[in-house]
Amino acid sequence: MGTGSEDQGDGCWIDRELAGCEFQDERLGKRFRKLLEQLSDGTGESIPMACQDWANTKAAYRFFDNERVSEKDILAGHFQATRERFGGTDEVALVLHDTTEFSYRREDGRAIGKLSKSHIGTKSRPRHHTVCGILMHSSLVVTPEGLPLGLSAVKFWTREQFKGTNALKKHITPTRVPIEEKESIRWLKNLQESTRLLDTPGRCVHIGDRESDIYELFCAAQEIQTHFVLRTCADRLAGDGDHTVEEEMEDVDCKGLHRIEVRNRNGDAKGNA
Repeated sequence: MGTGSEDQGDGCWIDRELAGCEFQDERLGKRFRKLLEQLSDGTGESIPMACQDWANTKAAYRFFDNERVSEKDILAGHFQATRERFGGTDEVALVLHDTTEFSYRREDGRAIGKLSKSHIGTKSRPRHHTVCGILMHSSLVVTPEGLPLGLSAVKFWTREQFKGTNALKKHITPTRVPIEEKESIRWLKNLQESTRLLDTPGRCVHIGDRESDIYELFCAAQEIQTHFVLRTCADRLAGDGDHTVEEEMEDVDCKGLHRIEVRNRNGDAKGNA
C-alpha cells in the first residue's frame, strides 16, 4: 500500500482498499474515498490541515458524525484487502497484537471517555487531572521479512465500559473475574476475528507482549489450532505440572540473540537490552 503522487496517478491503491466497502448511500462511499485521499496526502496532519479548506473539513466531520456510517463500514474494505494480500502468499504470517492509547484535551471527558487519572502539583497542593481518550487494540499481519499486509482485527473501547470490573478487581483476585468482563477479552476477540478473516490458522503466528499472558488465550489458540509467541508475565506450571515454564526454558538452547540500544527521554543511550 503506498501513498504520494506515484500511486495517486493511477488511483490504484485507494480503489483496492475500498473495494470491499458497502455504505448505505453511494454518496458516503464517494466522500470516504475523497477523505482517504486527502488524509493520505496529508499523513500526520489534523483533519483541517489535510482537507485544506472549510468546506472539505466540514464534510469530513459530517461524515464521521453520520449515524449511517459505522466503524464496520469504514474498515470492511481494508480487512478484505488484508485477506487478499495474505492469500497471495504461501508463507507463515506474523500477527502482531498490541494496544494503543489516543489521548485528547477536553474540559469535559464524558463525550469521549477517560483513560486515567494523574496527580500533578505539589504534595501540599495536589491537583487531579483526568486524561481523556480511547483505547485501540489492533492486530497487524506482516510477513517474516516485515512487510505489512494490513490489519486483521481492531477493537476500540473506553475505560468506562469496564469501570465496575476495574473497581471489583481491587477487592478480589483478578483471576476470579470472568474474562468476558475484563479488558483482557480484547486479546481473545482479536485472535478469533483474525482467524475468521485469514481462514488459515496453521499459517499464523500470533505475537503479544506481557499483557497477552492469559490462560484463556492459550485455550482459544489451541482450540483454533493456531500458533503464538508471547512474553510471559507469570511463571506458570508446564508439562505435567511438576515444573514451571522458567524451569523448562532453562533447559532449552538459545535460538538467537538480538540486541537493541535503549535510550532515555532525552535520547541519550542507557545501554543494551
